[in-house]
Amino acid sequence: MTRESQATNKIVLIIEYDGTRYLGFQLQADVATVQGEMETALWKLTGKRTRVIAASRTDAGVHARGQVVSFLTESPLPPRTFVSGLNYYLPGDIAVRAAHRVDSSFNVRSDAIRREYSYFILNRRVRSPLKKGFVHHVSNRLDTEAMNEACRALVGEHDFSSFATGMETEIRRPVRTVYRAQVEKHGELAIFNMVANSFLRHQVRNTVGALIRVGLGRMKVAQFCDIIKAKQPGLAGPTAPACGLCLMHVDYEVPFGSEDENV
Repeated sequence: MTRESQATNKIVLIIEYDGTRYLGFQLQADVATVQGEMETALWKLTGKRTRVIAASRTDAGVHARGQVVSFLTESPLPPRTFVSGLNYYLPGDIAVRAAHRVDSSFNVRSDAIRREYSYFILNRRVRSPLKKGFVHHVSNRLDTEAMNEACRALVGEHDFSSFATGMETEIRRPVRTVYRAQVEKHGELAIFNMVANSFLRHQVRNTVGALIRVGLGRMKVAQFCDIIKAKQPGLAGPTAPACGLCLMHVDYEVPFGSEDENV
């Protein structure tokens, strides 16, 4: 069978990773990235070089519980084998949780309708060595009621230019729709959860930085609302550390096919 006549399959993976030692998801020369590890594992499993596309390009140090990636392959391996085979070759801080065979027209990025991120804040006087790398430590007590009052101003369709990184001087499409933004207290953890159709660069971490100022009484809720209205890149913040951020879930209008393998 010639290369031209071989069938090409599109496979979607749900992956989880500890982003601590990676310079983000996206492939970069001479540094460790999640995409680089995924593509290396696919090469070892299938014998072919394969490009991996992600639903959300997480930054350096950011984690994921429900990242969604896709790739094209001529391999006839079933989804179950992609799960077990890739986990054999991947390093211990990346795992494939599920695999699906999807239609060739499926686009892992543009077909996503919602992305959900959570940011974990350890709100107690003493830091936690055991949670280091997965939470942002804030020693002074946070007023989560004030933070949630500010969160309500985020919900809906807005120009979120003020919450984009200050280095991003030209934001072509700054309007995003936020479906949920809230802070929940679970013992010593304050967890900020945000669901939107998509996000600007550093939007969640800049939002958290501003919300922490509200929670510490260093910014009024009205001032937070003024930041939204200003539409000025870099106005929100300071940017919260990457370690507390985790991509939780990506939603699609049409569910994946039945050939999914969960472990």
